[in-house]
Amino acid sequence: MTGGVTVMLVAAEASGDDRGAGLMRALKRRLGGDVRFVGVGGERMRAEGLDSPFDIAELSVLGLVEGLKAYPKVLRRVRETAALAARERPDIAILIDSWGFTLRVAKALRKLDGGLPLVKYVGPQVWASRPGRAKTTAQTFDHLLSIHAFDAPYFEGEGLPVTFVGNSALAVDFSRADPERLRRRIGAADDYPILLVLPGSRPGEIERVLPAFADAVARLKAERPELRVVVPAAETVAELVKAKVAAWTHPADVLEGEGPKRDAMKAATVALACSGTVTTELALAGCPMVIGYRLAPLTYAILKRLIRTKYVTLFNIAAQDFVAPELIQDDCNGESLAREVALRLDDPTLRTQQAARQFEALGKMGRGGPDPNEAAALAVLKILEGRAR
Repeated sequence: MTGGVTVMLVAAEASGDDRGAGLMRALKRRLGGDVRFVGVGGERMRAEGLDSPFDIAELSVLGLVEGLKAYPKVLRRVRETAALAARERPDIAILIDSWGFTLRVAKALRKLDGGLPLVKYVGPQVWASRPGRAKTTAQTFDHLLSIHAFDAPYFEGEGLPVTFVGNSALAVDFSRADPERLRRRIGAADDYPILLVLPGSRPGEIERVLPAFADAVARLKAERPELRVVVPAAETVAELVKAKVAAWTHPADVLEGEGPKRDAMKAATVALACSGTVTTELALAGCPMVIGYRLAPLTYAILKRLIRTKYVTLFNIAAQDFVAPELIQDDCNGESLAREVALRLDDPTLRTQQAARQFEALGKMGRGGPDPNEAAALAVLKILEGRAR
């Protein structure tokens, strides 16, 4: 491939921002100054050289009711993203996760330029629910970069080329994480247990999940005054999380940034986590966890009829077992969460066994495979080379 290339990336959530930044770094390593990035992303993608036209935090909506309320804003941002593509004329567009938003952007881009290669990075979880999305993906995109080894048959069966690149969460580097640095930062003695609370990266998750987590924390602290509570806040919801935690009756340390979060994951005795990418990172760090999640009642009632798996956590799906307990919807309450966390705080053997089983399940997800960022970059370059022929 000769000459410069303009790559458009679109990410609307914190996990997508992380994947986009990793792909940007990998492409820069291979292309140097011959690559230019345009599109939509968060702080991590901005740090790699992308000038996003708006803050992606407003797109992190969750649930049917929230989605309907945000619909006019989403459509406006879709138009702005398409206008950016019309001005910058990218050679390829990579649309990362965030099904609703990126699907609309892809359709808008297709109308602008029928020859623009459209790549979906992270496919919808059709093996868990809504299998019809495989056909929609194939009709809309030219290629899928898959993070799950078991994705391909669902999409290739609809005629969509798939490249398995692996899950970037499995490649998170904890070699520089320092649990003692975290303890010094929060003033925790070596024998003080640490509870890590991770309430999600979307405003809707914070509003629905954090109250139950806060109730669990209050119950645990009432019986364990020496328990230290640490709350890493995703960049997209940092101010909201800080405001919520400030109102807690029991103090907690709120952390921002990837370095402190990784220190905390290695230092934590147990984690209480919202279902999502962070559960894979915790398992990689060797941290036993309890998982909670809540949706709007109407959204949950509809999705419950559509879901085809009894697990929501990826490593539980890979293991086909509740390696880590999942407390969903009404079960996600302070009493139940506190009970499950307390079992692990009080039983070192249980913690060790669960951490080992979590890590083993990551092997079934592809842990130890090629670097996902490099694999994704190679796939993108191959697609560009195919277009140039």
